[in-house]
Amino acid sequence: MAEAAKKSSSGRVRGERLETRVTTDQKRLIEHAAALQGRTVTDFVLTSVQDAARRAIEQHQHLSLSVRDSEAFVKALAEPRPVNDRLRETVRLYREKTGV
Repeated sequence: MAEAAKKSSSGRVRGERLETRVTTDQKRLIEHAAALQGRTVTDFVLTSVQDAARRAIEQHQHLSLSVRDSEAFVKALAEPRPVNDRLRETVRLYREKTGV
């Protein structure tokens, strides 16, 4: 039987659930950190996971190029090569992996 959705302290309905198994040491560490911040373990874990998820997404979306790579990129834009089978396959794989 499905558990009813619960409201968080912020008033938002939480209808989904995440679960994980941890070692005794991991649980103690997390409980200690949450207590130091005066937060519940659930709040501490949820906030920490959301922060980590945002950082991971930001790192994935951010692109840093060296000067050499920047010049090669600009040259490729200014003087594009004809599309070949290798490029088509690369684009197909990219779209498949990213859902674009």
